[in-house]
Amino acid sequence: MRLTFSIMTGLMLAAAARAQALDQVLARWDQDTHPDLRSVLVQRDGAIVAERYYNGEIADTLHDIRSAGKSVTALLAGAARLNPDARIDHYWPQAKGTALDGITLDQVLSMRSGLAAFDEDPASPGNEDKMDDAADPIAFTLATPRETTPGTRYRYNSLTAYIAGVTVEKATGKDLEDYARGALFQPLGIQRWAWGRDVAGHPKGQGNLSLRTRDLARIGQLVLNQGVYDGKRIVDADWLAAALAPRVAIGDNDRYADHYGYFWYRKTQQIDGRPVLVHFASGNGGNKIYVIPSRQMVVVVTSSAYGKGYGQLRSENILKAVLAAAP
Repeated sequence: MRLTFSIMTGLMLAAAARAQALDQVLARWDQDTHPDLRSVLVQRDGAIVAERYYNGEIADTLHDIRSAGKSVTALLAGAARLNPDARIDHYWPQAKGTALDGITLDQVLSMRSGLAAFDEDPASPGNEDKMDDAADPIAFTLATPRETTPGTRYRYNSLTAYIAGVTVEKATGKDLEDYARGALFQPLGIQRWAWGRDVAGHPKGQGNLSLRTRDLARIGQLVLNQGVYDGKRIVDADWLAAALAPRVAIGDNDRYADHYGYFWYRKTQQIDGRPVLVHFASGNGGNKIYVIPSRQMVVVVTSSAYGKGYGQLRSENILKAVLAAAP
């Protein structure tokens, strides 16, 4: 009895020490010279072990996670059990006879559609800004030409994430946000969100989804639990494993990731000389949902450093500091 009590006391003291160390880590960014960090939350074994808000953010604030919303769109495709090997025109008949004809969902979700869409090139026919300015985004999407053979080249762009969102709508017969409400948000206990829509009224599968920090952690926990949350299966385990698999090597042109899956990234971080695999959703400005299976940990970072390169670096530095403090 005494031995059991001693073990329990030791575990409690160790947990308290880790929590204190994490609090000290998060406090480092109180004095950040860039006043656009919003929150950091650390969750381990399903429980919040550290949480801090910055620069006027509070726990109830809805925060635009930008392209990290693409990762949510991928989860919705999984919740709908869409076949990654199926052609887009199977779900979206209007795509027949266009450049989308024959492109598979796998190729869309892994940014290998072959379409002439590149967000870093303003002249690209399918550039995100052009799509946003289009009077008819659906017509714009269907008119985007093909540039390369589908499946042969990774080219990051928001057009294909928009296609994924519309494909989920066509497959389910529901508005993307309405489908998300019943298939993902409500099962996760998410009660508040805001989702930007295009001029045609479609929720933007490519991003502009605003959520609370703790709700982002719920999404991370779902991924950590291989598609299960609170004992309920939400996304098929095999589908989620495929989404997180290293489908495309991107380390040569992305310093923050080694591979890309289905709108989810992965990178092996070196922490105190040891490799730690991290899956993550990523949005402009440094918005992140980090999932660390070996630590049973989720780390959320929200930031409003939109269009500023330091935001991504800061989030990675926060992650590394957290992992170093909580082995």
